[in-house]
Parts: sequence; C-alpha cells; structure tokens
Amino acid sequence: MEDLIGLKEILRTVAAKAAFATIDHIGTGEKEEGDQAAVDAMRQAFDGLDLDAVVRVGEGEKDEAPMLYVGEKLGNGKGLMVDIAVDPVEGTRLMAEGKPNAITVIAATKRGRFWDSGSAYYMDKLVVGAQAKGAIDIKKSAKENLEAIAAKLEKPIGEVGVYVLDKPRHHELIEDIKSCGAKVYLHEEGDVIGSILALLPGTQIDVLMGIGGAPEAVITAAAVKAMGGEMQGRLAPQKPEEEIALRNEGVDLARVLRLDDLVLSDWAVFAAAGVTSGPVLAGLAREGEVMQTECMTIGPALGQVEKITVVSTI
Repeated sequence: MEDLIGLKEILRTVAAKAAFATIDHIGTGEKEEGDQAAVDAMRQAFDGLDLDAVVRVGEGEKDEAPMLYVGEKLGNGKGLMVDIAVDPVEGTRLMAEGKPNAITVIAATKRGRFWDSGSAYYMDKLVVGAQAKGAIDIKKSAKENLEAIAAKLEKPIGEVGVYVLDKPRHHELIEDIKSCGAKVYLHEEGDVIGSILALLPGTQIDVLMGIGGAPEAVITAAAVKAMGGEMQGRLAPQKPEEEIALRNEGVDLARVLRLDDLVLSDWAVFAAAGVTSGPVLAGLAREGEVMQTECMTIGPALGQVEKITVVSTI
C-alpha cells in the first residue's frame, strides 16, 4: 500500500504539471497548442521518477505521437510496475474557449491490466456510483435503466440526473430520457468528467449515458474501480472504417464490456487537475508569478477521494 500511496502522489503531481502548462492557452482559441503544451509537460514530468510504467492509453501509436504514445515506457524503470492511461487535456475546446470543465487526467493500475482499445474510437457507456451498483444493464432501454436506478437510489425518477454529451448521435437518447421524466444535463465535451460527477455524491448527476471515447473508457473505468461504482460499455463505431477495422481484428461488437474487463485488477488510482473551473474542480488561477490549481485523486483505497490545491511558480 505504501507504494500505491507514492503512486497517487506521482499521478497528482503529473496531472498538475500538465494543467499548469495550459495556462497561457485558456480562452485563446489555441486548441492544438494548449493540448501539445500539456502533452509535453506530462511526458517530461515522468523523467527520472522511480516508476516502471507503460502507456496503454495515450496520444496514439508511436508513428503519430512522439510523446505519450501507446507502448511508451515512462520513469526510470526502477519502481512500481504499472499501466498508465492519460488524457493530457480532456475538453481541449473547452480550454481553448475558456469554458468550464476542462481537466487533465491520468490513471494507473497493475502492469498489463488495462483493456486494450485497439482500433476502437467510440463506446456506448453506462456509469453509476456505488449506491446504484447492480441497477444498470446496457442491453436494456434508457427507460428500464432509469427506473432501476431510481429504485436503487430510492427516489422518484424525476429526480434522477443524467449526464449526456450534447451530440447529434444522442438525439433519440435525450428524447427517451426526457420522456421518462428524468433530468438531462447536456455537456459539449467530457465523458470522463461526466463519469466523475456520476460517481461523486451531491453533484445532481446519478448516471452517465451515451456514446463517448473508447480510450477514455479505460481512464473512466479506473475511477469507477477506485470508487466502487459500476460501469458497462459496448463498442459503438461511428464510421464505416472504424467498424471494418474492428471486425478485421475479430472484435465482437455485441459484447458487453464490464468494469472487470476494462480494469483487470483489484485496484486503480485516478488523478485529475483543473484547467478551467467546473463543479468538480477549480481551474487554474495566477497571481503574479504564482499559479495554482485544484487536484483530485481517487484511490488507492476503495472510495478514497482527496482534493488539494497545488501551487507552482512560473
């Protein structure tokens, strides 16, 4: 456990450094530049650390990502052996436009225990916190799931809050949720932050529903594992070439991926740092040469959530 506590501190520090690197890009429209600054800072933060880490979810394959590519080794190879999953900025457009909920995220678990997303880009997901565990079934309708969640939480369906990405692909889902009387909270980006909202008490969000990123599902699953919640997913290719690639890999698109398929371990650690402020994390602030951001870690102990303010000088 001592090694895992040290890992938690490492992930928090790495997430904070990535967030600090974006501060001059917030609200400038510089989406790619801000993301690259976070990538560079996150990668450099691992240099010299007592860690034997391999990137399982990152910026892509080696030929398309010079840093944080899938398979890249991080740390000095002398410490804890772990898988790493990263998203240097979740919500790059939110960052670029100065809108809420842009964060940096990173997660870790035992070596070789994160699901390999392969050629998958999109996944249909259901995420609930520990109180609603056992209520979801992605093969059932939105109505059936919401009724089961409401019953598990012992509250009217009209008080159930659903986080959904505001995308054309979700038009039917949104209408189905509304027809049940549940509350729909639409967001432009951020299915990782949406899942965190569903996991934490007192956020008005009880469940995340809908199609988001498949690689991000691994990061999400780490947080769900650490919080004792429940997650189910099913690949949902949005373009013919994605579906062809997956079928060529022999992937069963009908298979339901459960939490233990996504994180094949009894522990995971999740860390995030605020870039722009939202309901979960305060974003970056600067006064003179001093910067600060709020960081959150989940794990390694089940249900352990910590928030602290991290300060740095320019």
